Amino acid sequence: MERNPMFTAIVLIKTSSDRIPEVAQEVSDIRGVSEVYSVTGEWDLIALVRVERHEQLADVIADELSKVPGVESTSTNIAFRTYSTHDLDAAFALGIDD
Repeated sequence: MERNPMFTAIVLIKTSSDRIPEVAQEVSDIRGVSEVYSVTGEWDLIALVRVERHEQLADVIADELSKVPGVESTSTNIAFRTYSTHDLDAAFALGIDD
C-alpha cells in the first residue's frame, strides 16, 4: 500500500532579536513543524513544516507559527519535489567534527 504523500514547506522567519531562542522553541513545539534551525543571514530561523494534507499548511503556518510572540515576518516556500533522501542533518551540517 502506498503511503500518504507529505507536503513540505520551508519557512524563513524574522524574529525580534531578543526572542530568537524562545521563538525557536515555541515554533518547534507546533504540531507539523519537524525542524527549526537558527541561521546566519537575512533570516533568523528556518522551520521545516511537514503535513499530510495541503490545507494543514495554512493551519500550521498562518494560524500558529506566524502568531508566535516575537515572529516579525515569514516567507514560505512550498516544496514541489524531493530530489535527495540524504539525512537533513547532513544537508544542514557545517562540516564541524565532534
